Amino acid sequence: MNPYVEIIRPGNVIMAIIAVVLVAILKKSIDIPIILAMLSVFFAMSGGNVINDYFDYKIDLINKPQRPIPSGRISLNKAKKYAEFLFIIAAIIGFIISYLVNTWIPCAIVLFADIILYLYAYKLKSTPLIGNLTVGFMTGLCFIFAGYSFNDPSIIYKSYLLAFFALIMTTAREITKDIEDIEGDKSEGAKTFPILYGTKISAIIAVSLIIIDCALCPILYIYHIFNLNYLIIVSIAALIFIYGAILLRNQDSKTANKVSKYLKIGMLIAFVAFALGTMTISI
Repeated sequence: MNPYVEIIRPGNVIMAIIAVVLVAILKKSIDIPIILAMLSVFFAMSGGNVINDYFDYKIDLINKPQRPIPSGRISLNKAKKYAEFLFIIAAIIGFIISYLVNTWIPCAIVLFADIILYLYAYKLKSTPLIGNLTVGFMTGLCFIFAGYSFNDPSIIYKSYLLAFFALIMTTAREITKDIEDIEGDKSEGAKTFPILYGTKISAIIAVSLIIIDCALCPILYIYHIFNLNYLIIVSIAALIFIYGAILLRNQDSKTANKVSKYLKIGMLIAFVAFALGTMTISI
């Protein structure tokens, strides 16, 4: 794979774009602003991934030596310029969206996101729990950004609900990933939550968030945000989440890696549940 494509982590970026697509499905409409929103999210999240690898260069030499920067396929200087270019393009597109929908909020969200993504990579990532919450917050912000790109009050309301669930589960996954990366983080003097407070309490927090998310999922059906399709499919995601939570009884790196993958799969299934939950014919 081309290193400039690999470094943006297309899989993670696509998940962020899916958040925008799901809001479009809720609205049952695809127009120019929402298409531009997908592009803006693509460039902003890509920039965030690149700048994250830029600041994580030394840690990745241990944890992920095959990545473009530690493997020498992209220099540090080129990576930083690449990230800045991606952030600027995202902001320009955000400005265009704001002009088209006649509200400054989409542009403000993109500018805010660019700043937070940079600060996360530079400082917040190594701040215990705050870094994890930041990733969860940014994931949820994708839904909110899409809602404001439609500038429809009812869709904005629903986008906040989806953002809440995304924030909780993403935060749980990020804590799990910190458990996975604990050895490499220790070698660089990082102060992640598992390093400072131990893997056991970190696992307890991750499991608690997973349980809260699963317990609250039916609310979106009970309050008629989604129909029976959603409830059936999200139940599959919930089973995967719970299975991952059970596995976290062991907090070794290999198990944490496995749980992280299960949570990602569960989130994708939940996204499918959101999409099909808008259909009028039940399964």
